[in-house]
Amino acid sequence: MTLLRLIFEFAKTGLFSIGGGLATLPFLYEMSDKTGWFSHADIADMIAVSESTPGAIGINMSTYAGFKTAGLAGGILATLGLATPSIIIILIIARFLKSFRDNPLVEGAFFGLRPASIAMITAAGLNVAKVALVNLSAYAASGSLTDLFIPKAIVLAVVLFIAQRKLKWSPIFFIAISAAVGIVFQF
Repeated sequence: MTLLRLIFEFAKTGLFSIGGGLATLPFLYEMSDKTGWFSHADIADMIAVSESTPGAIGINMSTYAGFKTAGLAGGILATLGLATPSIIIILIIARFLKSFRDNPLVEGAFFGLRPASIAMITAAGLNVAKVALVNLSAYAASGSLTDLFIPKAIVLAVVLFIAQRKLKWSPIFFIAISAAVGIVFQF
């Protein structure tokens, strides 16, 4: 039954996560809350693994989540579930591309979908920031604002953000540096 639910949940995610791999994050958070298959902290780990491995981030995350939930079969089925709606839609659009190209309804739909994608990706990014940069349990225990934030993680995030924007190096370099710094400082 879990395998069928994995297919369904990831097919739904694949159908509605417009905007690329990071647009799957709100669906993963919802799935986490509904099913308990993985935690919000696990999603942060999924992002780290997905960003540091070759391939599309959404596919990598579905494979990771499916594998974590139901082993090898879960990883395969979650990946197929995520990819199948996109493949079907792309085949349909490719068949009728000429008539879609100048359709005002299609242009209007994309006008609305672009901001929606930005909103979903931003919301997901904020959830990841909450897991990676904030320690709510320490803050709840002490009540001290200084316990709310994880200074080393914030400094690393800011330094890497600035370096990535200024240096334009390969993301692989920044991922490797982040992993090494994390090991050394044991975030």
